[in-house]
Amino acid sequence: MRSALAELPAAQQPEWGDASRLADAVAELRAMPPLVFAGECDLLKQRLAAVSRGEAFLLQGGDCAETFDGITADNVRAKLKTLLQMAVVLTYAASMPVVKVGRLAGQYAKPRSKPSETRDGETLPAFRGDIVNGVEFTEQARTPDPARMVRAYNASAAALNLTRAFVGGGFADLHQVHAWNTDFVRTSPAGQRYERIAGRIDQALRFMRAIDVDSENVRKVELYSSHEALLLDYETALTRVDSRTGAPYDVSGHFLWVGERTRQLDGAHIEFASRIRNPIGVKVGPKTTSDDLIALAEKLDPEREPGRLTFVTRMGAEKIRDGLPPLIEKAMASGLVASWVCDPMHGNTYEAPSGHKTRRFDDVMDEVRGFFEVHRSLGSHPGGLHVELTGDDVTECVGGGDPIAEDGLSRRYETVCDPRLNRTQSLELAFLVAELLETTH
Repeated sequence: MRSALAELPAAQQPEWGDASRLADAVAELRAMPPLVFAGECDLLKQRLAAVSRGEAFLLQGGDCAETFDGITADNVRAKLKTLLQMAVVLTYAASMPVVKVGRLAGQYAKPRSKPSETRDGETLPAFRGDIVNGVEFTEQARTPDPARMVRAYNASAAALNLTRAFVGGGFADLHQVHAWNTDFVRTSPAGQRYERIAGRIDQALRFMRAIDVDSENVRKVELYSSHEALLLDYETALTRVDSRTGAPYDVSGHFLWVGERTRQLDGAHIEFASRIRNPIGVKVGPKTTSDDLIALAEKLDPEREPGRLTFVTRMGAEKIRDGLPPLIEKAMASGLVASWVCDPMHGNTYEAPSGHKTRRFDDVMDEVRGFFEVHRSLGSHPGGLHVELTGDDVTECVGGGDPIAEDGLSRRYETVCDPRLNRTQSLELAFLVAELLETTH
């Protein structure tokens, strides 16, 4: 497949330098077993079809950029714990299933606004994620290394193994997850206003115990992996033909998305996404026109297959209410079948006086509110959230109920790329969205 894309423009790709080292890494990846299976991708597609029909809600979250050093049991557990806590609250409020998808086990490549970075008069290649080069500002670290793709595969396999062990081994038990949320409500300054929702969830669980409901769904969850399909050498090397159907699947993750910087209709990324049978997402920003949207849908989902296509809107709080309606109206008029999901993070980034890249929690929440308002006014389904978050108590986004100030960002600013919501901010977002969902349904 890589040769078929070679003639097309491919944005945001590294300059590997040594062609023989690249060929060796790609050959090694092609011989590796799948990280996920085509049948799992098809099952996720069924779940996303329910989202597109307004019968389910998608929660997609995790790191902005995973790191190799971050693949530890503690880190993976903390992210899963936060996602599961959010999902319980949203499931109750929406009165419908929540499809849980992690930005994990593959989110190692990052697009950059500039190909290089200059510090103190020295210019080096930009950091493009651990799959390409190192974050340290040295010539050795910043030189793209194809062998890192193999290391990314191994790190993804380890993360998936940890994830499957946790969600299948009792960690995801609904009663335990709710107990974590109860602790959050009781002890966090941000949590006290959410006692009403937490109390109602507790009542529902007590009722289930009283009538002796003992379902596998209470103790286990489905959780899928996702990442941006950015690094084409990696993604094409992990594309396999499914023995059941004869169709190609990218077995590096269940759900792949094409970013705002690489969604050119005549580019290699959209062409690649059109050829694989995974469920696909496309990020759309304030410059996306209605015609752009329809053209992307025709290219990526010409058969109008339910669950195949998800539009992830990233407008910014100031633009969501004006930029989103024309897209939804055109999609509805054309009979387009897609899920609509809100990414309230990427359109609200700014630089604090300290030089840290950050986001205001209030802006994040305002974009979510605008997303719901638009869908409510048009009679369409606000299908989900796509959020950069961590289970750790980092200080990367300002505000929230337990507020972080701009002058406190440096205390635990740990991201290697974009700022993430910490655990408290993530749970507060879930409870606030729960209030919106209760008024929508």
